[in-house]
Amino acid sequence: MKIYTKKGDEGKTSLIGGTRVPKHHIRIEAYGTVDELNSWIGFLRDQDIAQNHIVLLLEIQDRLFTIGSHLASDPEKSKMKLPELEEADLLALETAMDEMDAALPEMKNFVLPGGNTLVSSCHIARTVCRRAERNTVHLSELELVSPIILKYLNRLSDYLFVLSRKLAAETGTKETPWKPRG
Repeated sequence: MKIYTKKGDEGKTSLIGGTRVPKHHIRIEAYGTVDELNSWIGFLRDQDIAQNHIVLLLEIQDRLFTIGSHLASDPEKSKMKLPELEEADLLALETAMDEMDAALPEMKNFVLPGGNTLVSSCHIARTVCRRAERNTVHLSELELVSPIILKYLNRLSDYLFVLSRKLAAETGTKETPWKPRG
């Protein structure tokens, strides 16, 4: 099977179910941003980080493929059986955040993204996650999107923020508080 089909040469692509849409369609923006997020999570996972973070990041990548498959499907025409997100997936993120947060100093200010490339890449993943969430919310205003997808993306961006703080602590990176000028 060749990777190229030439069917998208005129600016349209097919959803699961066969529906053709323009490549700028909000559904394509939504799952394309989830795909971009998955790549950033992979980049983050490839860094020198603790094994427990790697294990959860791999699970997250799997869930992002699940989300992408749902967003890439025409909800009215696709008959393909897709994997599902579960409440346990949300709970896994919440549990990880609670465990990390318990070991971190209380946050008294917003923190500026950065400090080292590891922490910065986590912040990039977080902001791409927020964009994926915004695109998916937009799509949900036009077409059917499972509410658990929106919840997962929202929770994931929170997880990535807490992970950035945890990675800063684990690497001895000083967090820079945002102090607005007077």
